[in-house]
Amino acid sequence: MSPSAALKVAVVGPTHPYKGGVAAHTTSLAHELAEAGHDVTLVSWSHLYPSKLYPGEQAVPGGAPDVEPFPRTVRALSWARPDTWVRTGRRLRGFDVVVVVHVIPAVVPAHLTLLRAAGVGRRSVQRSVRHPGPRTVVIAHNVLPHETHPGDRELMRQFLERVDAVLVHSDAQARLAYELGAPRVSVTDLPPHLPGGAPVDRVEHDGPPRLLAIGMVRDYKGVDLLMEALADVPGPTLTVAGEMWGSSGERVKELAQDPRLRDRVEVHSGYVPADRLAPLFASHDVLALTYRSATASQNALLGQQHGLPVLASDVGTFGGQVRDGVDGILVPPGDKAALVAALQRLAEPGVADRLRAQVRPPDLSGPWARYVGTIEALAAVETATEPDDADEADTPTGAAAVAGHLRHRVASTVRAVVAASRPEVELGRADLPDWVRASDVLADAHDADDAKALARSLGLPRCGDAIAAWAALGALAAILRVRDDGRRSAVIVDESGSRSPLSRWARAIGFAPVELELTGHRSSVEVLDVDTASLDVIVRLHPGGCDVDDIDEAMSQASWALKSGGLLCVTLPIGHPGAEGALGPADVRAVLARSHDFGFVLVGDLDGDITGRMRSASDTSTRTDAAYGLLRLTLRRR
Repeated sequence: MSPSAALKVAVVGPTHPYKGGVAAHTTSLAHELAEAGHDVTLVSWSHLYPSKLYPGEQAVPGGAPDVEPFPRTVRALSWARPDTWVRTGRRLRGFDVVVVVHVIPAVVPAHLTLLRAAGVGRRSVQRSVRHPGPRTVVIAHNVLPHETHPGDRELMRQFLERVDAVLVHSDAQARLAYELGAPRVSVTDLPPHLPGGAPVDRVEHDGPPRLLAIGMVRDYKGVDLLMEALADVPGPTLTVAGEMWGSSGERVKELAQDPRLRDRVEVHSGYVPADRLAPLFASHDVLALTYRSATASQNALLGQQHGLPVLASDVGTFGGQVRDGVDGILVPPGDKAALVAALQRLAEPGVADRLRAQVRPPDLSGPWARYVGTIEALAAVETATEPDDADEADTPTGAAAVAGHLRHRVASTVRAVVAASRPEVELGRADLPDWVRASDVLADAHDADDAKALARSLGLPRCGDAIAAWAALGALAAILRVRDDGRRSAVIVDESGSRSPLSRWARAIGFAPVELELTGHRSSVEVLDVDTASLDVIVRLHPGGCDVDDIDEAMSQASWALKSGGLLCVTLPIGHPGAEGALGPADVRAVLARSHDFGFVLVGDLDGDITGRMRSASDTSTRTDAAYGLLRLTLRRR
């Protein structure tokens, strides 16, 4: 990363000597941001939760860290000293971005006080200039806790309405964040921050499968349900290793005395330090994660790192981490009968061994690269247009973007709420030349450069990717020409990914788009759980566009989510038959035929000139295994 692109980042959250996954994640995040070239300070706590909020032991036993401590760490915050919240916040005023790690609502007052002292607070005023303080990104491990308390929702609403962006790790958490007023939410997978080091050699075992349930025992983790099911299945054994919390821990200890379980269940109460994890995994055959509910967890990845198949409830991120019947078994949450059937299956000779043979170690680096990239994108969004050189350095910036967000699922209806100051950029449909088409093909790099230069001349926020600029500019033109009522009230859902400029540009001219960072085969319609005919525009553009495998799904979802006259704008790679994911001219015609069946009509024209350009690009392409161009399709729902 070039020095000019580096950010001065403060990460506010728990770290060593505090234990647990959140502290390990926060510490790992600081390391990863620093390795990406940013100037990082980890701001942590000398005194965190009071015992009423966290009855367990807070510090790592024996002082051994779960992950390598981050060298530039200041433990300036204390739960019992509000003056430390203010003083620390004032020291953060010179930072570019403050990343706040959120766990429980009880800490929200401290975080709000710190942010106000740092000079931020997105909803504090309807301002005509951009606030000079740092940008704020909240990483919400749980938007609301598993066991909620009175006042939690209001505290979180006050918090999320005053920050710039929220990063969550599941679709359900994204919906909840939007419900509570978050202005912008990105969804990305929780990256692995695995304690315990490398696996150790396993000892051969010929007996019944040995199950392991590890971590803090709380009601939502369903260990009691697993034990009740195990009592009905002779053979398999279970080790429960972790802190016993309240009535849930007492219930587990009670069940362990059941005559059907007494010789098959061991309960090891207390925190499991990192140096004991590898031997513990090596002495078991299956990791059990039978949660009643979950948001995101790395425990499945931890088990896979040590070669164990996983028996998990299909909640949170487990469904995407465990391949049912391949390297584990998935069961519905809270379903004792399904657990009994899964345990019976595991008890069959050879089943656990076959599942273990298919376990693959998780990717430990790729997810972090995507995670850091998402934070970088959230930290950079809605910035004023940057000058190209020193001569433009004194050019005044525009007014602040329209403040708005989507309040989700109010009587199952998605509504755009636009609270308005004037837009940064005055742009109307007449400002875009005719060569910016709703449906078009990009086969010449010069066309992309022209689109990027035009966007710059119009005053739109900068975009470094010319192809992304070409894709977004055509979509923006379609929105202005077809769906704009002059009040910028169109409900736009952008699932193009953080590197697409469409949401930034739409926000700059007065719209309030809902922007989602999607992973896997998911759509914005599924994430937001929208009603029929409730959206005006859905876009999915380069670099997060469609391909030949998912264009039909995108059209199907949009066909019932869009209002009559609503727009679906997508980009697709075009190429020779051997190019993975790409469409040829015949495939494009087939897509258009299917779009008619879904109730769409094409906005623009793909005959004549465009078809000829596709054919010309195909003729000049020297590779038959790669895409040679990009197609932008804008479809209007009848």
